[in-house]
Amino acid sequence: MMQKLMILALTMAMLLPTTSEAQVIKPTSSFTFKPAPRQKNLSDTALLELVQKQTFKYFWDFAHPLSGLARERSNVSFDYGNEVVTTGGSGFGIMAIIVASERGWITREQAAKRMNKIVRFLSKADSYHGVFPHWLNGETGKTIPFGRKDDGADLVETSFLFQGLLCARQYFNQNNATEQNIRNRINWMWNEIEWDFFTRDNQNVLYWHWSPNNGWAMNFPLYGWNECFITYVLAASSPRYPINADVYHKGWASEKSTHFKNGKEFYGIKLPLGFDYGGPLFFTHYSFLGLDPRGLKDQYADYWELNRNQTLINYEHCVRNPNKFKGYGSNCWGLTASDNYEGYNAHSPTNDLGVITPTAALSAFPYTPEQSMKALKHFYYDLGDKIWGEYGFSDAFSEEKNWYGTSYLAIDQGPIVVNIENYRTGLLWKLFMSCPEVQQGLNKLNIQYTIQK
Repeated sequence: MMQKLMILALTMAMLLPTTSEAQVIKPTSSFTFKPAPRQKNLSDTALLELVQKQTFKYFWDFAHPLSGLARERSNVSFDYGNEVVTTGGSGFGIMAIIVASERGWITREQAAKRMNKIVRFLSKADSYHGVFPHWLNGETGKTIPFGRKDDGADLVETSFLFQGLLCARQYFNQNNATEQNIRNRINWMWNEIEWDFFTRDNQNVLYWHWSPNNGWAMNFPLYGWNECFITYVLAASSPRYPINADVYHKGWASEKSTHFKNGKEFYGIKLPLGFDYGGPLFFTHYSFLGLDPRGLKDQYADYWELNRNQTLINYEHCVRNPNKFKGYGSNCWGLTASDNYEGYNAHSPTNDLGVITPTAALSAFPYTPEQSMKALKHFYYDLGDKIWGEYGFSDAFSEEKNWYGTSYLAIDQGPIVVNIENYRTGLLWKLFMSCPEVQQGLNKLNIQYTIQK
């Protein structure tokens, strides 16, 4: 089901015994993939810059013209048309705009103008107890249902969005009308999110969804280790409607979860938390595009060690290649949720379909720079005629099946720009961690952190 990277989809993809049971509807293409010319013999720095800049175009050139928000994907599926924009993917895109401004691909004035358009649109768009839906109509701001009952608030997608918006608030700090308006609107929306409402009558856990039509029918408590760590951090950081620490310790880290604590070794590498073999790599990306994992630790894990070790397990699995898939190796690795030759799936070492997703290795640059650079060079120089296009690398490919995807997804393109930048300068990490509310939220949860210079 496209890209609702929710625990339910993950559990299906990771625990069901056959791919057909985790299969989803195939997207129908309305987008023509255009291979882009490539340069030769670039320095590592020049190659990183090129990939970031080309990938950024997804959020600049391909953004919705009225709202400025990120389109869900470059091809249409589920017959929802061309107006759908994604809230979580837009959060990643906002961070990419900051990178572009800082690197001079666009001017600060251009970036501020686009951000002003985005926050003006969001401030008038549908929300529920301050929480946005997964999808919005980029023209009207009305909710586009993600499913029959998923037609209201999406707390996790909103947390991805606000990870980006808080970075933007910190970045656009100049004393002019445009940047003041950006900050004011972000603060207003941030203050209006009723995080505590999503404890569903004061339970010690957060719930993913609420709908004015269907209430809590989705019934999705956020237990266990996955991509939702940022949701708890932001919920604890809220100025007006915060959760208390028990919601984190008794909910997120609950003993009710079968996939929170781990502690076993896989390929000789210890995994503190999560599913066996670590699951898809977006666990190590989405919560940590702004939240700096360096020096981040609590009673459950050292989050730098956790993310690095999960990445190394994923890498080692592809190098050892127990399923003997064509193309896998030290220069071709990375399993995470993406399109594939069947539709869409949450690829991982325990759900390996022979599909490599470039965002997995490229968004891992902070954790595995040598391994990620080797993969980047292979993707660009060796496979570029098949997967390098106008918005960077296409979503995924399988040499085993001789399948090369032609689509781009916001949630996969964004982390490439952002985490390569975090590897290079730590820019988004510095911005997000400079938020006083975030620091207070981490203190409340007894999570140690380091403010890097």
